[in-house]
Amino acid sequence: MLQTALGRLRLIGLIEGTSFLLLLTIAMPLKYVAGRPEAVKYIGWAHGVLFMLYLLALMHAASERDWPLRRLFLGFVAAVVPLGPFVFDASLRREQAAAPPA
Repeated sequence: MLQTALGRLRLIGLIEGTSFLLLLTIAMPLKYVAGRPEAVKYIGWAHGVLFMLYLLALMHAASERDWPLRRLFLGFVAAVVPLGPFVFDASLRREQAAAPPA
């Protein structure tokens, strides 16, 4: 999976999407309901790093695969919408299966 730009994007996207869900479903409630901001501090920091890695991987895959600007934009939107990376991954999986790298 890590041999291609598309494979790296898929892996980082799944990890980034998971970190976003952890931030929204665990860390934020702990901060605002239980008064425990530590979870947001650490999970938020990790999610921020993963988000930046995702954007770099997205740009690399878009450049390598010669994606139109619309597809690049959809990849970005997927990163800021809960469950978006998982939906976007389905199309990446189809693309990867349809045209394996030479």
